[in-house]
Amino acid sequence: MKTPLCWALGTVICVTSVAVASLAVGHAQSAAANDAASGLVKDKLIGAWRLAWIEEEGSDGKPNRLVNRRGTLVYTRDGHMSVQIMLPEAETAPQGGPVQYDQGGYEAYYGTYDVNEQAHSVTHHVEGALVRKLIGNNLTRVYSFSNGQLILKSSRPDEHWTIAWEHY
Repeated sequence: MKTPLCWALGTVICVTSVAVASLAVGHAQSAAANDAASGLVKDKLIGAWRLAWIEEEGSDGKPNRLVNRRGTLVYTRDGHMSVQIMLPEAETAPQGGPVQYDQGGYEAYYGTYDVNEQAHSVTHHVEGALVRKLIGNNLTRVYSFSNGQLILKSSRPDEHWTIAWEHY
């Protein structure tokens, strides 16, 4: 009498174990696929980039492409970043929005970064900056890749600039 009951109970336990294991494997594969997809964008960001051009909205509301600035953007595999941009003259850049990024014609900040694949954004968590009001801020940039360039735009609706970077 006990044998059929033990056999049935053993079968239920075995089937349940296989089902739970299958769910766990499926979840792990899904998580790994999501991590791999996220890793693809992060892998594209990693490295040193040189400034190609900046587009800022002029007083007439039309975009002006500026190619006379120099700069470097670096993303590391371990989640750190830094950016430096220099204007040709020691002047303050025209404001492309409410945030002042440069001082005396120079912009520089560093910190960590996170990538949000769904929003196509990268957020710079500022730890140090030439303009000290930036320290502690999270600067979210919408990214795209076009013709070998990394294109970044502010996610803020009150900032109207676009910047393009090329790998060194």
